[in-house]
Amino acid sequence: MQAAITDIDPFDLPEWLGTLDVVWRSDAGLRTGPLVRGRLTGDGADDLGCDLLAVDEAYPEPVVDDATRLRVHQAWRHGQVVIGSLDDRVVLAVPGSGFDPDLVLDALGRLARAVGARADRYAALLRLTG
Repeated sequence: MQAAITDIDPFDLPEWLGTLDVVWRSDAGLRTGPLVRGRLTGDGADDLGCDLLAVDEAYPEPVVDDATRLRVHQAWRHGQVVIGSLDDRVVLAVPGSGFDPDLVLDALGRLARAVGARADRYAALLRLTG
């Protein structure tokens, strides 16, 4: 699965991501692979499908092309996260081959910063398996 991520400008995302308390809820366990499906919710707002993608998984085939992988690593190094669209869903692309709670929280904090919110307004509800 070589994912083709289309960049999304953070200002094109729903305004409530910067104004409400936001929870990212995983639909599957963090150990399900490089793509973890989830959604963002805010009080009274419609859910927004938002997945996490670890771009360094390379077996049985690379998750993304080399140019995308490089762009994700550069953004991360500068305290940012690549926000894009994949299969008509928002995706946060991060370095690594899988997820742990710390990486999820770091990615969400970078999303919060990108939309002008404080990181303490974001939370995560994680599933560890399944």
